[in-house]
Amino acid sequence: MKKILILTACIGALCAAAPSFGTDLAGQPVKVKAAPLPVAAPIIDWSGYYMGANGGWGTSHNCWDFNGITSEGCHNSTGGTVGGQIGYRWQIFNMVYGLEGQGNWADFRGSNVSTAFPTDTVGTTTDAFGLLTGHIGYAFNAVLLYGKGGAAVTSNTYYVNSVATGTELGKNNDVRWGGVLGAGAEVSLTPNWSAGVEYNHLFMQRSNISFPAALGADRAHQDVDLITARLNYKFGWPFAR
Repeated sequence: MKKILILTACIGALCAAAPSFGTDLAGQPVKVKAAPLPVAAPIIDWSGYYMGANGGWGTSHNCWDFNGITSEGCHNSTGGTVGGQIGYRWQIFNMVYGLEGQGNWADFRGSNVSTAFPTDTVGTTTDAFGLLTGHIGYAFNAVLLYGKGGAAVTSNTYYVNSVATGTELGKNNDVRWGGVLGAGAEVSLTPNWSAGVEYNHLFMQRSNISFPAALGADRAHQDVDLITARLNYKFGWPFAR
């Protein structure tokens, strides 16, 4: 009987204390964790040395004039190209300046039947070209838009074949210098890697081509259009400005 009375008294005391204990809990301040501060997007710095590879398509527009006077017609030599580039860029605020050297193997081939000598086919093959250019561009953080201009050189083979048999009647080679203008867009993929696409137009000087005496000589004019995809690796650690 005594144990029942003690248990009843304890339960009563506990029930009486519960409201005040709940009040004490309600009065405690609630700790709320602060939201994390937003992280600023990294700013890409395009400055530094880089090298890479490129590949794509090109066409060489060639017009021949017999002895520099009589037109033999024009043809487009088209085909693929692959090569590499190396350069350096400086970034000042959003402006980006650079110098680049590029060398490519090419396989641009084309021909036409001579309008002056219908029994002959005249053809041009461009097997390599090089560019040495200056760049100026504007960086939208990870996207770089730029223009370029400078010197160009092409390596070419010229031939005259018989229309009837396809037999080679004459052949000559030359290395021709000229100028180039172009534009491109490049996107930073990682701090060191970037990829882009580029268009270039080459304005090549006219060239005199000599063949065996029976065929005489021609004066050839050449323009080249190139579209290439590029992949570059920039050396060194990138630094946010």
